[in-house]
Amino acid sequence: MSKTVLGRGLGAYFGDIQPDQAKTATTQQWSASEPKERVNMVLMIPVRNIRANPNQPRKEFDELRLQELADSIRMHGLIQPITVRYLGEERYELISGERRLRASRMAGIDAVPGYIREANDEESLTFAIIENVQREQLNPIEVAMGYQRLIEECALTQEEVGLRVGKNRTTVTNFLRLLQLPASIQSAVKSGRISTGHARALITIESGPQQEQLLDKIIANEWSVRQVEDAVRNLQARGPKTKAGTRKQAQDIELLQISNSLRQRLGTHVSIRKKPQGGEIRIQYYSNEDLDRLLGHFEPAS
Repeated sequence: MSKTVLGRGLGAYFGDIQPDQAKTATTQQWSASEPKERVNMVLMIPVRNIRANPNQPRKEFDELRLQELADSIRMHGLIQPITVRYLGEERYELISGERRLRASRMAGIDAVPGYIREANDEESLTFAIIENVQREQLNPIEVAMGYQRLIEECALTQEEVGLRVGKNRTTVTNFLRLLQLPASIQSAVKSGRISTGHARALITIESGPQQEQLLDKIIANEWSVRQVEDAVRNLQARGPKTKAGTRKQAQDIELLQISNSLRQRLGTHVSIRKKPQGGEIRIQYYSNEDLDRLLGHFEPAS
């Protein structure tokens, strides 16, 4: 990916910057070292020389808080350096600290302290996610999308993602499952109208309309996670109607208990449907790595 990005030429990202404009800091700061020697150093970097991080997992910024930070930076300066990687020709790409960089631009600051770090595209994305997660600046959907990008763009397994961001594999899997929810429920999670606990309870419902009906009730009645779980169990226990009428309650309860047991054992959503003759068991998986993990449960013990 880095070859594709850099192959377009730095001018595609910094076309409005002339060579003489890049050196707004002191001559000593720019000539003190060659680019390769700037790694692990903190330098004053012109904000116009820093491009946004295309791997930034955070998509939403509170404008009021951003303005408050800009006012503080205007008065006291930027105390904590941002982190960047050097691209060449006095150009840099942000790794972490986008909120600080945006606020500095709002404050009219010409140059900010930047810590130069050597990083490829995978590391840049990982660093950005880690910083935001550690600062609790990402909403759960942004976290899930960041994990998904690490899996898809960096060819990592869920376990490898967990190792890089300091989470266990189950936590990573639970975040990824949020991306299976309808857009309306994801939006409610992003805005904080419902918690991840509410959302995880809704994942076990296969019907999108039923999920959204419960979403409305959660918000209107301010249900707790336990109340949502109870509502989901009651909904699943009733089961879908057939032409002959509803299923017998005893059968519903038995199938629900079996599906819950399988869900806990396999760590994913499991549904059981009874048919006139026999039935079917559906086991969901969310990535190739997740499929391999599930298949491991069915391999004979050696």
